[in-house]
Amino acid sequence: MISKLHKQECGRDLGRQPIAQIMASCALTAHDLVASSTEQVTHKMVARAMKGRRLTANAQAKVLRALNAAAGKEYGREELFNYF
Repeated sequence: MISKLHKQECGRDLGRQPIAQIMASCALTAHDLVASSTEQVTHKMVARAMKGRRLTANAQAKVLRALNAAAGKEYGREELFNYF
């Protein structure tokens, strides 16, 4: 099993992301994003985005579009993630 310290050293665990706070302030759940998306967005993808696991640019874009659809607002990628 990989330790938390090892994940941080490898750059995979980036800490809680701003998307988690935005979703909480809009009272949205991972299921809300999955349901509002027209693309292949999974609960696991949203959970990883919130926890700070590194997502590909494509996955980030899918989560961003799903959040924008669910919240009815236009967020930018830099507002949701503190890495690129």
